[in-house]
Amino acid sequence: MNQPDTFPGISLYKSPVRSASGDNVEVAKIVSGVLADVRERGDAAVADYAMKFDSSELAAFEVSAADRQAAVDGLDPKTREDTEFAIANVRRFAEAQLATVLPLEIETTPGAFLGHRVIPIERIGAYVPGGRYPLLSAPVMTIVPAKVAGVDEVVACLPPNAHPAMIAGCHLSGADRVFRIGGAQAIAAMAYGTETVPAVDKIVGPGNAFVNEAKRQVFGPVGIDQLAGPSEIYVLADSTGDAEIIATDLLAQAEHDVRTRVGLITTDRGLAEAVATEIERQLGTLSTAHTAGPAWRDYGEIAVAEDEAAMIAYSDHIAAEHLQVHTADARGFAKKLRNYGSLFIGELASVVYSDKCAGTNHTLPTMAAGRYTGGLWVGTYLKIATHQWLEADGVRAFAPAAARQARSEGLEGHRRAAQIRLDRLQVI
Repeated sequence: MNQPDTFPGISLYKSPVRSASGDNVEVAKIVSGVLADVRERGDAAVADYAMKFDSSELAAFEVSAADRQAAVDGLDPKTREDTEFAIANVRRFAEAQLATVLPLEIETTPGAFLGHRVIPIERIGAYVPGGRYPLLSAPVMTIVPAKVAGVDEVVACLPPNAHPAMIAGCHLSGADRVFRIGGAQAIAAMAYGTETVPAVDKIVGPGNAFVNEAKRQVFGPVGIDQLAGPSEIYVLADSTGDAEIIATDLLAQAEHDVRTRVGLITTDRGLAEAVATEIERQLGTLSTAHTAGPAWRDYGEIAVAEDEAAMIAYSDHIAAEHLQVHTADARGFAKKLRNYGSLFIGELASVVYSDKCAGTNHTLPTMAAGRYTGGLWVGTYLKIATHQWLEADGVRAFAPAAARQARSEGLEGHRRAAQIRLDRLQVI
């Protein structure tokens, strides 16, 4: 076994063969060209790329109200019921989160009032991926929290060949406008605006490497939620872990993409061996093994920790997108963890419930971004903007210190701006 250099107490029972981050140089070059072209030629460029990348020739990019309703009407009744169940749960959780985000105004010193407002973003763009399969929960996760936050207009873009159920999902989730535009050209259209697509203030939602790179390149004039890499799941387990459940959960995430990163960190070598064996057994009957198998072989990892402290340290270093805790005292153990995208406590909790319908968001930080940020939530669509207002006592408290500091910094204009108000008060 290979010993990770920076983690004493960890040995790798199975090492990743490849890095999930990959080389992005060629992708960046292609995306840069697409962005420049769409910015310059607008709808004409979008149409050209729809034909080039998606083999689609559309009379109109925007999905009409009639087509949106037809997509909803075409849903299997149980699919619609499940979609509305997911929407209700995501909305309920987002509303509860919003209730904790409150405006503020306090008098910090006599006559000085400071505060902040909670302001919804005016217009956001939600990228809804097509992917290998129709991910029916994808529009729910990006659109519903935006509407709960109070965003004025939600613009959704999805690939031209996306399953009609995805259009229905956008409609039921509350999208104001829906466009059949995919890939980097969709990000460009939402970032810069075209004759048809309005420019947005922030772009959210996952996508492939081209979408991710496009979000990175447009960031600045337009906001983004995060840069999402290949999906990740890690399980933390002690000797009480169930090898069959752990293997099932790892493969469930591995079927997303051949670059999905899956792993187990355990203090029990016997469990490590059992999970490795169980994964191979399940791959023999898994219909998506053509995707899950390469993900496991190339990016799968099993780490054996000598104790709980080493397990926690290694987990916090990885900062996995999805982190499941399968230990004897899962809730107590979970409180010791710091870095992750979303946490699933106890073996009854599974990523799949969050992915589909439970209410917590499935758009989460990857590539160790969980060290500094959380996932998509209602706050993603809000601005916390501060303000102040002063009475005479506040000016008397602040002006002398501000003027002295400005003088020491050599900023005469600042000193005058501080002093003039104090001088006027002394005249009155």
